[in-house]
Amino acid sequence: MVQSLKTIKQPIEQELKEFEKHFRDSLKSNVALLDRITYYIARRKGKQMRPMFVFLSAKLCGELNESSYTAASFIELVHTASLVHDDVVDDAYERRSFFSVNALWKNKIAVIVGDYFLSQGLLLATKRKEYLLLEIMAGAVKAMTEGELLQMEKARRLDIKEEIYYEIIKAKTASLIACACSAGAASTNQDPEVVEKLRLFGEKIGIAFQIRDDLFDFGTDDVGKPLGIDIKEKKMTLPLIFALQEAPRSERRRIINIIKRHNTKSEKVKEVIDFVHQSGGLEYAKKAMYQYREEAFEILHTFPKSTVRDSLENLVKYVTERKK
Repeated sequence: MVQSLKTIKQPIEQELKEFEKHFRDSLKSNVALLDRITYYIARRKGKQMRPMFVFLSAKLCGELNESSYTAASFIELVHTASLVHDDVVDDAYERRSFFSVNALWKNKIAVIVGDYFLSQGLLLATKRKEYLLLEIMAGAVKAMTEGELLQMEKARRLDIKEEIYYEIIKAKTASLIACACSAGAASTNQDPEVVEKLRLFGEKIGIAFQIRDDLFDFGTDDVGKPLGIDIKEKKMTLPLIFALQEAPRSERRRIINIIKRHNTKSEKVKEVIDFVHQSGGLEYAKKAMYQYREEAFEILHTFPKSTVRDSLENLVKYVTERKK
């Protein structure tokens, strides 16, 4: 049974409340427009998954301290910056059932606001001389940008093989969750082996998290969003990659042609979704997701059993069983 986020948060409930104050303080500006926009963004906060991974990883490895709060704030600032920029790149006008920043204030302002979030994270770390945190975060941001560009490059030709898919999601999605776990561990433990262990744990969760996201596109659950968004954006997801690999050449050509030339037509997108369902692509992707989750658990179980370890395990179950 998957526990609720409220139950999972219990060992770090107080820390998350304190984090919210840290995060709000890091957004303050003397520019009225900027202050209004950051207030709007702070109000529509998500599930705070990444700060949860920071604090639980930190507590798993030692005693929480000011460095743990700095790590959580920095990671949430970078994550928020990436979401604001993504909405501009994707021409998206909604985020978490709210209007996106670019929908309300246009692209130019949204790009500048994203830059502001990133710069605030950098300032936060440099003021507190958190140089290891800066190194960890710089690596994650580099990976995220490379992953995004690699995905765009491959979307033009739709020739993504499984190994390239994993390279993309490891960089785009998993790098920031890996960063949250390793930065949390580094804030309370100086042993590089322990920090690396948590980084690898986070990377495996991040890959499983993205595969779960892929499955939503094919209607495995009623998540309240239109199906086939990834197909319309020519994103090659694991269920689709498997389906194309298994299909006869003529069928493969037909499906690729739909994605390239008819990806805006609902009835054609449905054809692709049905093709993936019939090919066993969803079952294949689920099996891969659970394999990565199991590998994450193997790493986690090298740490002594505790309420914090239990919460981390339940958080991993939550992200792979989530309904939206």
